Parts: sequence; structure tokens; C-alpha cells
Amino acid sequence: MQEVNPSAESMEGGETLPEASERTTPHAIPGAHYGWLSRVRSYLFIDPLIWLITLVLGILALPGGMFDRTGRRLHWFSFAWSWLIMKSIFSPTKVIGLDKIDTSKAHVYAANHASALDIPVLFVNLPFQFRIAFKKELLSYPVVGWQLKRSGQICLDQQNPANSIGAIRSALKGLKAGMPLVIFPEGGRTDDGEIKPFLPGAFFLAIKAQVDIVPVALVGTYELLPMDTYHIKCRPLEMRVGQPIPTAGLTMQDLESLSARVQKAVEDLYYPNK
Repeated sequence: MQEVNPSAESMEGGETLPEASERTTPHAIPGAHYGWLSRVRSYLFIDPLIWLITLVLGILALPGGMFDRTGRRLHWFSFAWSWLIMKSIFSPTKVIGLDKIDTSKAHVYAANHASALDIPVLFVNLPFQFRIAFKKELLSYPVVGWQLKRSGQICLDQQNPANSIGAIRSALKGLKAGMPLVIFPEGGRTDDGEIKPFLPGAFFLAIKAQVDIVPVALVGTYELLPMDTYHIKCRPLEMRVGQPIPTAGLTMQDLESLSARVQKAVEDLYYPNK
């Protein structure tokens, strides 16, 4: 797959420049360079290791999933998969603000979506079982699609929303029964590191279940692995968690204003010096 930003190799005189994404994104590390050594490490070591981990754990999880009605066993496999990936990419994550959240209650966690590695970050750093809403297109990925389907995650068909009714009912039932839900309100990954407009419909379930929404900013994951590349640029990450936003008493007429409020909360967490 062709990369969006081939590394800026050098100027006349041998001066090495950071890649375009490193010069323009909000969380680039000053002075960081990701040249050919970084590419070799990613393409020849990290990427194959991630696929191997995914294949092995996905296959091991299949038999257990047949007898796992609660999803707890498969959630453990998702955590183990994510933990191994995070160790493989040498990108420690600092968690800020989660200690102020009552994680014993069911919340909707609304996170920005910048990278394919956002999901491992969340599975490793949210210390409870949860369900995650994902796009139908992910079902086409071998092993990953099987795991998502069998573990009771919430599949959303954005092309034909009527096909998602059953999944939405399942998510609503889970929320009311105390199962937290993770959503990406942008509807897909950002292509430039900037937070995109939130889709108001993403908060439908939070209002229907009358549960609080917790804003989450995943910082550095775009710079770690943006879209359309397999070049993983190992770097420190942060997961910043904000104060819960209540939905008690809100109705469907409040979707737009609620969406704007949650987006502002995520942006305040995400952008430096704002």
C-alpha cells in the first residue's frame, strides 16, 4: 500500500527533514525523525509481528467464543491481543483523568479516531469490560472480523442503517444492564490528524439509556500510524479523559447540542495550549 507521506529523506547538504505529518500535526515531537531505520524496523519487524499476534490469538479465541455467552472470555483475548501489540510498538501510554471517573457505572466513552491503533490503546487502558461500536467494513478483515462479531461488539452499517437495528438494540440493552460502550463519533479515522465533526446520531444510545458520556482524547496515535501507511513511528502516547457529560432528561431534540458539547470537550483535551 502506498504511503501518504513518504519520508522526507534529505535536502542538499544531507540535512534530514521530518515527514510532512511530523511538521504539521498537533502532537508531533519536536526534533523527532523517522527515516529509513524506522521504516526497516516497522516493515520487517513490527508489522509482521502484529499480524502474527493477530493470527495466533484470533485462532486461539475461536473455540472459546463458541461457549462464551457473556463475552468476558473474548474480551480477555482482545485485551491480550492489544497488550501484546502495545508492547511490540514501543509506545507507552500515559493515562490522565481516568481516576476521576466512576468506572463501576455504565458510561458511553466518546473518543477521537485517528489511527488503527486506537483500539489496542483503549483495550489496554480502560480497566473494565466494554463493547465497542465499529464499522461493518471491518468484518471483511480475516480473524479481526471474526473476533469482533463473536465478542458481541456493535456492528454499524453506515451505508444501510436499517441493518444496524439489531446491533443498536443490543447495545442499548447492554448499557441499561451496566455494560459500557466505546464510540468514535467522527464516524471514521481522520486523514490529517485534526478532529472531524462529530455525528449527532452517535449519541442516540447515550440519550436513550440516560447514561453519562465520557470524553476521551487519544493523543499521538495519528502520528504513530496515520491512514494509508504501514510505517509505525514508535512514540509516547496519552489517553486524556475528561469529566462526564450527563444526558439525564435529554431527548432526541438535544442531539445536536449534546454532540457539540462532547466535541468541544474532546477538542479541549486533544489540542495543546488551547
